[in-house]
Amino acid sequence: MITKAISDQFSIRFATPNDIPIILQLIKELAEYENLLHMVVADEKLLDEWLFQKKVAEVIIGEMNNTVVGFSLFFYNFSTFLGKPGIYIEDVYVKKEYRHQGYGKSFFRFIAQLARERGCGRMEWSVLDWNEPAIQFYQSLGANPLNEWTVYRLTGEGIQSLAEVK
Repeated sequence: MITKAISDQFSIRFATPNDIPIILQLIKELAEYENLLHMVVADEKLLDEWLFQKKVAEVIIGEMNNTVVGFSLFFYNFSTFLGKPGIYIEDVYVKKEYRHQGYGKSFFRFIAQLARERGCGRMEWSVLDWNEPAIQFYQSLGANPLNEWTVYRLTGEGIQSLAEVK
């Protein structure tokens, strides 16, 4: 297990299957913060299958004195223009009591170092329009919004319908 000490008390490590219950708990806390708890259908079995058996995404966990303070889930995307992979950050979540202490920035720095080491051409993520604290934080990192791009999404029934189009 790779662990990177950020300070004497804080470290970030890659999650293992033993972390599945805490990952699910953190996902639910994030969803509650975003007023989207009703949309969480993930369970421990799904997380095990997709994160640790099929390995389609990676999770890192931040710990302060061996207490979990947050997590990030990310995966590769690919830029045809750059001809290189990128990292898409699905979630970065820091528990409420640990916010504004530099942990979020540590997660992004850790992922930026991974992106550099892995030869990635970019890092991307989305933010809810109403989440002004997150927007300000991302701008403080030097990130820029892609105002000319609109995200489109198909889920569940939409995927099913499109797959059946003849």
